[in-house]
Amino acid sequence: MSTTAKNMMLILLVIILAVVPLLLKSGAEFGGADGQAEAVISELNPEYQAWASPIWEPPSGEIESLLFALQAALGAGFIGYYIGASRAKAKNKGNI
Repeated sequence: MSTTAKNMMLILLVIILAVVPLLLKSGAEFGGADGQAEAVISELNPEYQAWASPIWEPPSGEIESLLFALQAALGAGFIGYYIGASRAKAKNKGNI
């Protein structure tokens, strides 16, 4: 099997893994771990007061999501660059 065919199969698999849960749980609300943790803490101790507060809060939820997505994209880019550079370095040494 060629590399292009393998890559196309992997891309198709990723698309299926991303779309199928959305179709199976079309009416579900998707939330983050922070919100779930806050709900559990509020349930266990309704009088809990946070002992720390953030230095800066994003002006809206959309900005917060944008910053989170940007952080994830930068992390993925860094990991991809590192893996690619490592493979190229190993290939140039004749290890692959």
